[in-house]
Amino acid sequence: MAVPDFQTLMLPVLRETAKGPIAAPELRRRVAEGAKLTEDDLAELLPSGRQTKFANRVAWSNVHLQRAGLIGVVRRGVYEATPAGKDLLAKAPERIDMKLLDGIPAYSEWRTQSAGGPEGEPAIAAVVSAAAGAVTPEEQIDRSYRELRGAVEAGLLVRLRALDPMQFEQVVIDLLVAMGYGGGREEMARAFKRSADNGVDGVVREDKLGLDIVYMQAKRYAADNVVDVSAVRDFAGSLDYHRATKGVFVTTSRFTAKATEYVERISKRVVLIDGAGLARHMVDHRVGVRIKDSYEVFELDEDAFSE
Repeated sequence: MAVPDFQTLMLPVLRETAKGPIAAPELRRRVAEGAKLTEDDLAELLPSGRQTKFANRVAWSNVHLQRAGLIGVVRRGVYEATPAGKDLLAKAPERIDMKLLDGIPAYSEWRTQSAGGPEGEPAIAAVVSAAAGAVTPEEQIDRSYRELRGAVEAGLLVRLRALDPMQFEQVVIDLLVAMGYGGGREEMARAFKRSADNGVDGVVREDKLGLDIVYMQAKRYAADNVVDVSAVRDFAGSLDYHRATKGVFVTTSRFTAKATEYVERISKRVVLIDGAGLARHMVDHRVGVRIKDSYEVFELDEDAFSE
């Protein structure tokens, strides 16, 4: 089953902490067991890859319950339901969520704090409101990041398809260097700046003597103009002419299934990079893009307040 949203986890989190002081790992284990989550469910990561979705959601359930005064911190990483939390459980609620917690003054006050207060006052309301649905703030950030990145990658492909062939070949060479080919040194790679040289558009020397060479072909195609197996076969054949065994074929469109199957069968090492992969690599290696903004995500350091 899918990992429950953080509001759905509030009731089981409170129930487990009502049994006595409990450390965070044990709390997660018990809640997961009660929810009958599989190993795959528990291993599912946030898009950032830094935390599991389940651990993140349990943590935010805990935070909201703490702000409502229903859970207290016994010591770092150890929690226990407060008398108020146990009183709420005694009423046998079917669900605990943000709507229910809003009836608790301490929680309501926490949620309604805003940036409209004194200068420097934390803008909590905006952050908490972002979590009002089924996702946590980190998941909101990850989702927005993916949307922004997807828009940039789509924009890159539009611009790449508008370049003339030689400009596009140079962009591909710049990308290969940025990825570390040729030791990341510009002088080790070049586009031929003319029509394809016997089936290749550029070259990267992996060593100074040219004993290890990677040849490149770049096809600036419209999205619906796919690269078929014959074009890939011709490129692989051109490697024989250049006495090479490594090649990278890059396109702004995509490759047919037969083209992909072909490179998996041949002895030469030919890598195919389609439009989506090209845009992704360009963003990853900062080619054709620049960082507009960056954000740091903080968490409370409990050690700073321990005795």
